Amino acid sequence: MELYLGVDVGSVTTKFVLMDARKNIVASCYLKTSGDPIAALKEGLKYIKAHFPPRGEIKAVGTTGSARHLAGVVVGADIIKNEITAHAVAALTRVPEVRTVFEIGGQDSKLIIIRDGVVEDFAMNTICAAGTGSFLEHQAVRLNIPIEEFGKLALQAKQAVRIAGRCTVFAESDMIHKQQLGFGKAEIIKGLCEALVRNFMNNLATGKRIEDPIVFQGGVAANQGIVQAFRDFFGGKKKIIVPPEHGVMGAWGAAILAMEYAPARTAFQGFEVIEKSFKNFSFNCLDCPNSCEVVVLEEEGEVKALWGSRCGKWTPRSVTQKFKEDLSFVLEREVAFSDETQSSGR
Repeated sequence: MELYLGVDVGSVTTKFVLMDARKNIVASCYLKTSGDPIAALKEGLKYIKAHFPPRGEIKAVGTTGSARHLAGVVVGADIIKNEITAHAVAALTRVPEVRTVFEIGGQDSKLIIIRDGVVEDFAMNTICAAGTGSFLEHQAVRLNIPIEEFGKLALQAKQAVRIAGRCTVFAESDMIHKQQLGFGKAEIIKGLCEALVRNFMNNLATGKRIEDPIVFQGGVAANQGIVQAFRDFFGGKKKIIVPPEHGVMGAWGAAILAMEYAPARTAFQGFEVIEKSFKNFSFNCLDCPNSCEVVVLEEEGEVKALWGSRCGKWTPRSVTQKFKEDLSFVLEREVAFSDETQSSGR
């Protein structure tokens, strides 16, 4: 059974999709990154291993997301693609006639314009977290409402309270002010959902022609209040589709891209990665005015990969040699200092 693995590592969540040759999802998982993408990758691989079909064989692996290069090295990716491409491919697979994609994740939002099966234009909001999943979760905690019930409560409101949604700070202070005036939680949440949709459209859709069908994906698509706010924004005139795989569309797209690339032999490192130890650290290269911050990834004590060197002079071998020389210098200095201390009687 030929299988393809897609991995989407974002700032807030990490997603895995195991797909067969017919693009059917065999297994998938949606995890919190929790500031440690390597640990999240290991946890996701454990889940995939536990749900791996008998006689299955991974033929190719694709990674995407903000930590796609790190994931590609750790897992062993055959292809590494940006989130726009991965989400567009998945949307086209689920809804071939899709014209627009709305994607709202944990820390950013994306708008993708598709014409004749090709990405024509896109926009991303990576500056402010207003309207993203992390902001909604923060407000759910503050209001003492489970995030799973957040959208349902918004649908119960008869009318919405006007909330300033251009900025997370202003939105939160405005919500608190409305609470103090005596407005109910349902009305405030509905107002927040509408404010976040206005923010999305004003930041990303200005000057763009939004045509339907619209595919709404990402973790926030599970929020019924946001879905309804989008429908209300368009006055019910646009067809908005929330696919059942909305939370893992990026990972699914990465798996599809891996299948299309399909090398003769996959670079997949195997499930043995789960038991390996990884360490990452950084240093500043001061050899030129660029002062590059070079990030190093070690696997089992060996330098596996590095990023951040603009001139390209740093390689795993050169980094290893550098630290050997630095360590030798430090040890020599400590020995010299120890000898000097003993001779002076201190």
